[in-house]
Amino acid sequence: MVSAPGAAAGALAGGALAVTAWHIGPAATWLPGLRTAYFPGLDGRGAPGRVALTFDDGPDPLSTPHFLRALEALRVRATFFVLGSRLERAPELGRRMVAAGHEVAVHGWEHDRPWLPRPGRDAAELARAAAAVQRITGRRPLWYRPPYGILTGGRWAAARRTGLRPVLWSAWGRDWTASATPDGVVAEAAARLGPGGTLLLHDSDAYAAPDSWRVTLAALPHLVAYCRGLGLEVGRLGDHGHPGSGVPYGFPGRAG
Repeated sequence: MVSAPGAAAGALAGGALAVTAWHIGPAATWLPGLRTAYFPGLDGRGAPGRVALTFDDGPDPLSTPHFLRALEALRVRATFFVLGSRLERAPELGRRMVAAGHEVAVHGWEHDRPWLPRPGRDAAELARAAAAVQRITGRRPLWYRPPYGILTGGRWAAARRTGLRPVLWSAWGRDWTASATPDGVVAEAAARLGPGGTLLLHDSDAYAAPDSWRVTLAALPHLVAYCRGLGLEVGRLGDHGHPGSGVPYGFPGRAG
């Protein structure tokens, strides 16, 4: 017979395991093969004649204006996933993005890794970031991409509560690394980017190798030319015919 203290300890251990599974389990969607096969919405898959161009980690007064000018020259509108704390320090950049026809989405309040369950804090910070975007830009954000692409149970539930659709990416340029080069960014993106894909780039080096944004900026015209050479229109995620977050049964925040 199991003693009362033993049963209580077992129940506590079981509860802790359940919380951990709820928190960490959805983070498996970081794996690109899993997203591509099972969660096309979360993978950023949209209309086959388009590519969604997205930027993370800004706004950055040092680098973001260069991207805004480059996109204007290329006649491309993009989606910027901004951090609420950085947007509040540079609100004029958020307003410039919207004035230029770009889309402003939510990357969180701070750029942190969610190793421990903290659903209350996740909900409060995501709501704060979304409110900052709406207040500063005058537009309600639609999309949420968590820092590092780690979509935990708490953050998925927070996105649902805030009315945001989680989306990661179909391809990236690995443009945040110290070894990145413009040619390498283009090659890395082209290896996975195709019709209906969503491309992840960075308009800031705040959480990347110093000056890595300059590599991204140099690669940008070549990436746009590559997509156009495939007959793909480059634009915002909101124009992508995106089906939503692709949340499966049993995952936090599922539809239905």
